[in-house]
Amino acid sequence: MKLKDILTLSAAVAVFYPMTALAQTNGTNSSYSRFGLGLPNDHSQSYNRSMGGVAQGLRSGSRVNMKNPASYSAMDSLTFLFDLGMGLQRTRYDQGSSHLTANNTSFDHVTSAFRVAKNVGMSLGFLPYSRVGYSFTQSQDVTVDPYTGQSITNTYSYDGSGGLNQAYIGAGWQVFKGFSIGANVGFMWGNLNHQVVQSFAENGTTNSSSYNSLSTYYTTRVKTWTGDIGVQACLPLNEKNALNFGATIGLGHKIGGESTIRRTVLSGDTIEASTDKGFSLPMTYSVGAAWEHDKKLTVAADITMEKWSDCRTPEFNPDSRTYSATKGSYTNLWRINAGAEYVPSRYDSRFLRRVNYRLGAYYSTPYIKVPQGGHSLEGPREYGVTAGIGLPIANSHTRLYVLSPYFPSYVNVGVGWSRRDASASGLIDENILSIHIGMTFNERWFMKWKFK
Repeated sequence: MKLKDILTLSAAVAVFYPMTALAQTNGTNSSYSRFGLGLPNDHSQSYNRSMGGVAQGLRSGSRVNMKNPASYSAMDSLTFLFDLGMGLQRTRYDQGSSHLTANNTSFDHVTSAFRVAKNVGMSLGFLPYSRVGYSFTQSQDVTVDPYTGQSITNTYSYDGSGGLNQAYIGAGWQVFKGFSIGANVGFMWGNLNHQVVQSFAENGTTNSSSYNSLSTYYTTRVKTWTGDIGVQACLPLNEKNALNFGATIGLGHKIGGESTIRRTVLSGDTIEASTDKGFSLPMTYSVGAAWEHDKKLTVAADITMEKWSDCRTPEFNPDSRTYSATKGSYTNLWRINAGAEYVPSRYDSRFLRRVNYRLGAYYSTPYIKVPQGGHSLEGPREYGVTAGIGLPIANSHTRLYVLSPYFPSYVNVGVGWSRRDASASGLIDENILSIHIGMTFNERWFMKWKFK
């Protein structure tokens, strides 16, 4: 593949992404997106999201697997892959006897992959890294005015918006048969906006109290790089069985960009402070394996550790009126993913025999700590189950008996149920029902036709 072809493809994806992003909403109403860098996005593609998010050992020339860049080396010389996905979520929030339901949509990813040289594949794409979106209030009676005898109510109003996005480009190289290495590098950008307003009301009437309200605004503008390195090793067991092993390391570092706090009292006093590189990305370690049987059944599992305890977040010191990066707001995250895919017969002429059927599950510990009653509690653990199907699409270049049906385009539809389980009473439990829809276009752009 020539350099001008790569640049053309890159430009096409770059033009397509802003059009997609215009229709994007933040995809969350979770109060937990108030902490850290927001609510992390699942970087799985359309197909492996339905398999519980497994990725490290998955390797195919007909799918994009950006979670392990070593997999790009599986691209064949004829194929150009283009994958995009979106999601729909319905979430029920429970706190004691109170309940609330909200609906959201989200843009999940747009990626592509193709071969650039013998045993070398390449991928590029855009996807959200995290999302921020919430609005809620908390009120309680704090005292009684000694002069009027009326109760004084303290109300906190919390609002947040924004999120982080990333664009990446990566390459994978098969060093020798059965062993590949790869790397992704990217650019991350976005805004994190949070507002906390503390107000007082006397006998239920706002602004009638002699107490001053306090408004605090937190703003972070992020511009930084990202990177990860991956390896895959394939071990054939016999004619029908093979084991694929994979591992990746995500590179942690301080995040570039300014974080600002502005506190304003109703009387007019304002304090403003800022810090540079107030946040960090964690070192991330993932390992996994996939067993493939007779090109019909794939069973895979991954384990991931994100070392958030070494990361920093900005904290305001009211005594010195300084805003600086400190540790202690995060805890290390552990995640286990498992999933399976079954295809009755990839080469059968009957449609239902070529449908991909998928199941999966996952469990994750939190990375954030939630302030509660003067203490810091661990955030919610998360677990869920997933299922989905991949529907093959035939076109003039992928018809059965013309080219291998192992390389069709797909419509991927998945459903999932997940729960964020609060670690203490008073925190919010979240039950999420999601639908994910993706399209994987597999085009034989680089085939050279021979006419007789």
